[in-house]
Amino acid sequence: MPALWCRRALTRAVHRGWRWAQRAGSVTAEHPGRLRFRRLGHGTRLAFPQGTVFGEPWIEVGDHCIIGERVTLTAGMMPGLDLGAEPILTLGDGVVLGRGSHVIADTRVSIGSDTYCGPYVYITSTNHSYDDPRQPVGKQWPRTEPVEIGPGCWLGTGAVVLPGARLGRNVVVAAGAVVRGEVPDHCVVAGAPARVVRSWDPVDGWRPPLRTPAPVPLPDGITPEQLLALAELEKSQESDGPEAPGSGG
Repeated sequence: MPALWCRRALTRAVHRGWRWAQRAGSVTAEHPGRLRFRRLGHGTRLAFPQGTVFGEPWIEVGDHCIIGERVTLTAGMMPGLDLGAEPILTLGDGVVLGRGSHVIADTRVSIGSDTYCGPYVYITSTNHSYDDPRQPVGKQWPRTEPVEIGPGCWLGTGAVVLPGARLGRNVVVAAGAVVRGEVPDHCVVAGAPARVVRSWDPVDGWRPPLRTPAPVPLPDGITPEQLLALAELEKSQESDGPEAPGSGG
């Protein structure tokens, strides 16, 4: 019994210590730690533990961004380079990068506002070249091309965005897709290499049509508090269940 109590106490202590480390180790504009970004917006947080981060003087991160655990953000091929006067990596307001994602910006990479990335998304402006068959691929000078991801996009888990890719506004990238080249606004891409599997037309709507029902718009003037109260009411009614016939007084 004492051993079981000690184990439980140790487990609680470890969990409390880890929660403290997560709070203390997170990076914000008010508490940047060792990192000195060109800009780190209000309300933005880099979760602890961070991944590899270097070239911060050439990285701009907008307001209210969420950078998950072990996310890599790099500007330049290696630390200590002078990359000039302009930013190399730019994240707009409200960008979300899921756990374990990588954004590698050896040349210009921009991610538009309110773009959400699931876990382990890989975005890079650099690719290895293999022109010389006599040399190891890793020893050949890589190719770089700018990457631009428009606002309001959604990148699923494990998606890869290759050098030279340009994604329009509100693009959905399916999990595991490998994106290169240009992707128009308001479409869904999937596969490796990624291709358009659904697109939106101002006249015809989504083609092919969506299989899910259209969302019901909220009534004008409703407040978040009213929505929460309605949800609580529905939950209480479900838990009470229907009253059995004849059970009333």
